[in-house]
Amino acid sequence: MTSFQELVKRAERLAVPGERHLLGICGPPGAGKSTLAGRLVEALRGRAVYVGMDGFHLAQVELERLGRAERKGAPDTFDAAGYVHLLARLRARRGDEVVYAPEFRREIEEPIACAVPVPPNVPLVVTEGNYLLLPDPPWREVRPLLDEVWFLAPPEDWRVARLIERHRAYGRSAAAARERTFGSDQANAERVSATAQSSDLVLSKIP
Repeated sequence: MTSFQELVKRAERLAVPGERHLLGICGPPGAGKSTLAGRLVEALRGRAVYVGMDGFHLAQVELERLGRAERKGAPDTFDAAGYVHLLARLRARRGDEVVYAPEFRREIEEPIACAVPVPPNVPLVVTEGNYLLLPDPPWREVRPLLDEVWFLAPPEDWRVARLIERHRAYGRSAAAARERTFGSDQANAERVSATAQSSDLVLSKIP
C-alpha cells in the first residue's frame, strides 16, 4: 500500500518554486477525495492550495429550473466549462494575478463564488472531483490541464457506508440517505469508476 508520506513526496515533486503544476484527485462519491486533498495541502505547508470541482455545482434554483435537482451531482449539474476555464487560468499563472476559485458549502448545499484565493507564488494547485477523467465534452478538456491524476478506489462497502454517514450528517433521514446513496450517487459512481484507467495512480486503500 502507498503510504501518505509517499504521496506527499510525490506531490512535492510537483510543487516546484517559480512554477505552477496541477494535481487532480478523482474518484466516485464518498471515496475520500476532499479529505486526501486537504491533508496533502496541509502537509505541503503553504506550497499548495486546494480548489474543489464541487465549487462549480449549479445553484439549487438553477437545478430546479432545469429539472435536474433530483440528479444533483451528475455531470450535467455542474458548470463544467467554467471549471475548465478556471484550471486554464490557474495553470497559466499570469504575472502577479490572484485567481479566486469558488467553494461548495455542504451545510447549505450551494457554491460560494470567489471563496478560495490562489496567489501566483503558490506552485501547486490540488483539485479534486468525480469527473476529472470523464471523456465527454467539455469534461475531457480537464485531463490535459492536470500534470497528474490520482484515482481513489477504496472498498465499496467502506465508500457506501461513508457516503450514507455523510448524507445523514447533513440532515437527511436514514431512508433518504440510503435512497440518495444507492440512487443517483451510485449511477455517478459507476460512471466515474469506468475512468480509472486514465489516471496516473490508483489507490485502493486511502492511507
